[in-house]
Amino acid sequence: MRGLGRLAAPYSLLLAAFAAGCSGGPWSIAPTTAQPAGILHADTATHIKHVVILIQENRSFDNFFATFPGADGATHGRRHDGTLVPLVKHSLLSPADFPHGYYSFLIDYDKGKMDGWDLSSGKYNAPLSPYQYVDPAQIAVYWTLAKHYVLADHMFTTQGSNSFTAHQDLIAGGTQINPNESIVDVPTESPWGCDAPAGTVTSLVDRAGIPAWNKGPFPCFKYPTVAGLLNRKHITWRSYATFPANDWNAFDAISSVRYGSQWTTNISTPQRTIFTDISNGTLPAVSWVTPSANYSDHPGMTHDYGPDWIGNIVNAVGASPYWKSTAIFIVWDDWGGLYDHVPPRRVGFGGLGFRVPAIVVSAYARAGFISHTEYQFGTILRFIEDNWRLGRLGTSDVRSNSIDGVFDFSHPPRAYVPVRVKHQRSFFMTLPLSTLPLDTD
Repeated sequence: MRGLGRLAAPYSLLLAAFAAGCSGGPWSIAPTTAQPAGILHADTATHIKHVVILIQENRSFDNFFATFPGADGATHGRRHDGTLVPLVKHSLLSPADFPHGYYSFLIDYDKGKMDGWDLSSGKYNAPLSPYQYVDPAQIAVYWTLAKHYVLADHMFTTQGSNSFTAHQDLIAGGTQINPNESIVDVPTESPWGCDAPAGTVTSLVDRAGIPAWNKGPFPCFKYPTVAGLLNRKHITWRSYATFPANDWNAFDAISSVRYGSQWTTNISTPQRTIFTDISNGTLPAVSWVTPSANYSDHPGMTHDYGPDWIGNIVNAVGASPYWKSTAIFIVWDDWGGLYDHVPPRRVGFGGLGFRVPAIVVSAYARAGFISHTEYQFGTILRFIEDNWRLGRLGTSDVRSNSIDGVFDFSHPPRAYVPVRVKHQRSFFMTLPLSTLPLDTD
């Protein structure tokens, strides 16, 4: 959403009310015995030597897993008048990219009643459109991984915001820039980072949840990230993106990376180079992987090869020596304006946000386990911090629950069972990178 300041007046009463109510056919592949260089030398608290964070776009938990057996899903949603409507089975290729900035979050959330989606459907003038879920047959890769490994059905975004802050939260645990203010929503211009045009500004939210639209600084920040903690211990990391100055490359907004030597050594483009790193034995200890638009799962795209993109990366790790030392976290960055029925707790500045799907894949992940524990993006950072004994950033990592319970390190690593995909790795190695705008908000 651009030009958010012009929307302030219609929502003033809502914001005031909100502030008053807020306190805060598979086959098995056994791992080979050969080890990539350095794989045995990292000092870790668990068997995990590599963490791969696969970040997809704009889906709520109910949108993908409404009918998943045993999960906290829903088949009906609540409208603002209190009536229930059925969630309609829909194609993965949803034509609508619903509003999903902080304003929309407040409307959808409605002080915890979770009934405002019919008021926030925006320009599509179809108030029931957000009440939908994706046909499970079209996301069979995700369902298969969830059935074989771990599905977390209470993963909440750190903020009730959209993609810019969500990707920041996955490297920094928050976007606080001073004791009383935090960044919310997207910058006024793209790309979202230090490479933004002069004059680009951000928006702010205070501890009471009151926003100040377009009153924030240029989107080039100095707050610490978990990459900085890794650097102190000389632990390798890499961000895989379409190109360096990319809306979804969170490190473009971190000045120490953008204007330091790691801009050329730790930002790997395009994102398909992760396949080469896996094959060559050069996968870093921690990886963030963002998609190209046409395999991002972002609503409104004309193609979505997202499930196969994720399936191929997981298959590549599974067929490599990395399998028995890797934890893969698959998450979606925000709810995309799509319905979800579980109200988030109100903590921090603009959070927590709504639930998003989260899958944990590892040779040590509990088989077919559904975790009902409350997690947030800081949970993933907490795992990295604990695993490499990095200390704390002091952001949402401090308040986040540990995700250790989804692993069982008392048994030998399981052999990998590849997930079936329609498009193989070779397809993504030659697929032209999308020139579509990555995101509108």
